[in-house]
Amino acid sequence: MQAIGGQAVIEGVMFKSRKGWAVAVRDPKGGIRIKQEPLKSRKIEKVFLVRGFIILFHTLILGMKALEYSAQVSADEEKPINPFVMGVTLISSFAIGIGLFLFLPLYATKLLGHLFPLIAKSGLVFNLVDGLIRVGLFLAYIWIIGLWKEMRRVFEYHGAEHKVIHAYEAGDMSQTRIVACSPQHPRCGTSFLLIVMVISILVFSLIPHGWPILYKFLSRVILIPLIAGISYETLKASARVKAGSALGFILTPGLALQRLTTREPDASQIEVALKAFESVIALEE
Repeated sequence: MQAIGGQAVIEGVMFKSRKGWAVAVRDPKGGIRIKQEPLKSRKIEKVFLVRGFIILFHTLILGMKALEYSAQVSADEEKPINPFVMGVTLISSFAIGIGLFLFLPLYATKLLGHLFPLIAKSGLVFNLVDGLIRVGLFLAYIWIIGLWKEMRRVFEYHGAEHKVIHAYEAGDMSQTRIVACSPQHPRCGTSFLLIVMVISILVFSLIPHGWPILYKFLSRVILIPLIAGISYETLKASARVKAGSALGFILTPGLALQRLTTREPDASQIEVALKAFESVIALEE
């Protein structure tokens, strides 16, 4: 059975398999439009630890393509995807993410060190506080965007994506089975991001505490590929853990966080997710 991943987009769902990706989007007239493309296999994506960052970067590019396509379909206008615009958007998003989740927690922790000497003196405490601020910002960000009506629709499609994946992995793609499945899934990007937050605390603790803040920040940027690699392997290992097993508690934080990023979908949203899934399976066959 192929490991198939997905992503919710505007009024639709994108699925990615080993051989291709497909996105299905509900247009303003109620129809479902589908876009699918084959993918080439890359040997580097099989290299342990290295593959994490490569797959993450490639997934971000595909995600941007699917998101742009869904935006065009939702606006009832399809245009060729502009590589330049997509590149600028990707770089801008990456820069904002680094500023918000790397630099801001680091600088805030440094300021707190002036108020609480223990933070400034202890590297362990400094990195722990920095990590807690980063996780707090992440949770606040997800909660705030969840208040947006349009984003709640995306979260419902996110739940539909997970239901279809659950049914596929169970070997029963009937409508009854899909509806009964949970909208949370252990192998979700949300869980991956939470793992990244935790792994970053451990990896950043290796940076000498006495370094100036600029050196610490640049070191953190350089360590992103390593953190992504470790986090990816951790996610793959956790995906083998069953929810009801003795190690099921490992899945609890990620599944709990997904309650913020997933919602129960309706039948029409499940229909769109199923169309996207059938399209990506067709590329496999």
